[in-house]
Amino acid sequence: MSSKEANVILKITNGRIVRDGQLVSDEHLYVKDGKFVNGMNFFWDHADLVEEVIDAENAIIAPGFLDIQINGALGVDFTADREDLGEKLEKVAKGLLKWGCTSFCPTIVSSRPEIYSESMHLFARRDGSVEHGASILGAHLEGPFISPSKFGAHEVQTLRTAPNGVADLFDCYAIKHGETSNIAIITVAPEVEGVMEAIPELVKEGIVVSIGHSVATTDQAEAAVSKGANLVTHMFNALQEFHHRDPGIIGVLGSPKQRPYYGLICDGIHSHPNSVKIAYDSHPDGVILVTDAMSAAGLPPGKYYLGNMSVDKSSDRVYITGTKTLAGSVVTIDECVQNFQKFTGCSVVEAIEAATLHPAKALGITHKKGTFKDGADADIVFLDDELNVKRVFVSGQEVPLE
Repeated sequence: MSSKEANVILKITNGRIVRDGQLVSDEHLYVKDGKFVNGMNFFWDHADLVEEVIDAENAIIAPGFLDIQINGALGVDFTADREDLGEKLEKVAKGLLKWGCTSFCPTIVSSRPEIYSESMHLFARRDGSVEHGASILGAHLEGPFISPSKFGAHEVQTLRTAPNGVADLFDCYAIKHGETSNIAIITVAPEVEGVMEAIPELVKEGIVVSIGHSVATTDQAEAAVSKGANLVTHMFNALQEFHHRDPGIIGVLGSPKQRPYYGLICDGIHSHPNSVKIAYDSHPDGVILVTDAMSAAGLPPGKYYLGNMSVDKSSDRVYITGTKTLAGSVVTIDECVQNFQKFTGCSVVEAIEAATLHPAKALGITHKKGTFKDGADADIVFLDDELNVKRVFVSGQEVPLE
């Protein structure tokens, strides 16, 4: 970087900034070296700074979207694609930017142990850039410690129990204590043998524990939350059906105890719009929009794969071949934000925060993502009033949109 470039501060003005739960029109954003900074402080301390001004033209200015559950896209499946997976991962990371997704958790569905041992090193956390794409926040390991009654689109032959507690999980994932930095989230079913005892140990390792693919009772779900689980994987999907006497994991939406965050696939297919609104009305601060997208996302109808399972994509949904079992989605995160606002009637800011602030809070990374805090990564999306993505910046650099 030249000395001239080092002294440039980017100023974004004339926009409606998502800040503190509202849209603020009389403030500016300042970016230095890919991070948000307090412009006033910098100008006092660095009299030689040069402003580069971007006129937002009254756009809504939001942090970049986070997608914490995505199985693949653009023809890439993070579980099944073993050959050249590093290059394919970067292909998806770059492709996600056009939808405003500047950070993501590549998701691995239930697999044999050798799959994890071969691929976990590729999911190391890294910062985003125009050259390499969206930030990788660490892997989301969805299974295989889940219920055989709610395996969904996972291979039932891969499912496991954990009679030895966390040791069995670490053995499966080919990791050791203190060497879990590549893992952001693990989805488990709390009723599976050994899982409940493992939850506190996973939390100690800095891993977010999510409960899902489960027939757990509400008591079991609340016990898992009390032990440190702070997320529900794709609420309503692959869970015990709601019953008024025991609503299962869905019941945590109304728990008088601690209520966890919960993912929602907001495509209007995985959850009816009325179900989305019920969840939102019950626990608006907990909703996290996820795509659960698979390899067919961003591609035309046809035959694709989720893990080792063949799936068929129509125009808007994906089924396991020969069945009517949904196998992930093909929705994009910006569409999820738009749909959520329509389904619930929530404010524009609430819809945006469900894909920015809330996932960052769930992962404990609001100092880096999902906010405009000083020192946070300068990932930014400009949106119109219909929440369409107009411009995208990652680490302070604008992304060319096709």
